Amino acid sequence: MPVIPARPPHLVGRVFRGSTVVAQGLLTKKQLRSAPWRRLRQDVYADAAIPVTHRLLISAVGLTLPDGAGFTGRSAATLWGVRDVAATGNPVEVLVPAGVRWNAGPGVRVRAIPTGRELVRCGRWLCASRVDTAVDLARWAVTEEEAVVLLDLLCHAGMVRLDDVRAAVAALAPCRGSAQARRAAELADGLAESPQETRLRLLLARFGLAAPVAQYRVFDDEGLIGRLDLAYPDLKIAIEYDGLWHGERQAFIGDRRRLNRLVAAGWVVLHVTVEDFRNPARLAARVQAMRVQRLARANTR
Repeated sequence: MPVIPARPPHLVGRVFRGSTVVAQGLLTKKQLRSAPWRRLRQDVYADAAIPVTHRLLISAVGLTLPDGAGFTGRSAATLWGVRDVAATGNPVEVLVPAGVRWNAGPGVRVRAIPTGRELVRCGRWLCASRVDTAVDLARWAVTEEEAVVLLDLLCHAGMVRLDDVRAAVAALAPCRGSAQARRAAELADGLAESPQETRLRLLLARFGLAAPVAQYRVFDDEGLIGRLDLAYPDLKIAIEYDGLWHGERQAFIGDRRRLNRLVAAGWVVLHVTVEDFRNPARLAARVQAMRVQRLARANTR
């Protein structure tokens, strides 16, 4: 009798039902428990060489979904191609037909498909449409700020247009989270390139500062200097969020050249780090003081 290989080529890079491959004779139950395979949930396994991501967990849950069920929330956004919207610690978000009872197991959040909602196909799986996904995320976010961050992320990724989200939330009947979704859609601008940029813009608004312009393009005689995270163009104030950066030498040189060109063009730059968010009042005061200084300077010319 031939020996069944421990890693059948058909299963390399795949997610599969254990009972199915055992029935097909591809693996034995003992081989399923060996190092080449990773158990993701009951009767669902994957090639252990595949990194564990939220996308992988979606596939594992998808193999066990009841008929007519699909994905929404961060899981649907992941299927629609939005990067970094969901981590492995986020539950896989599932919609099931009304009245369907399903033992989802750990790591899955299950809700009923709203009345009148139709799921659409995205690749292999059913999921909420792009706009419905955005609306669900805005409704179910723990805070209004998180809802705005998520909408900015989806819009910047090109998954959905902000105008379409605003129209959808305006048409929502009163329901849990509908008011938050409407406020979040109005506060979002769809321009931020990182969650912290959105949080910085919202922080300034909370302290009553004038709204800065997001992703403002600055030029000099050489051409485009770059896009600023936030800017007060009339005062030539640039506000840049600096995350953890481990750039190579050439990138560092380019960043410093960009900064020098901004300064030469008359701009002043405020660099904001994650530590600044620990004291929002002080950060807002710094921005306001910079605005006052620049305004006074402009008035004395």
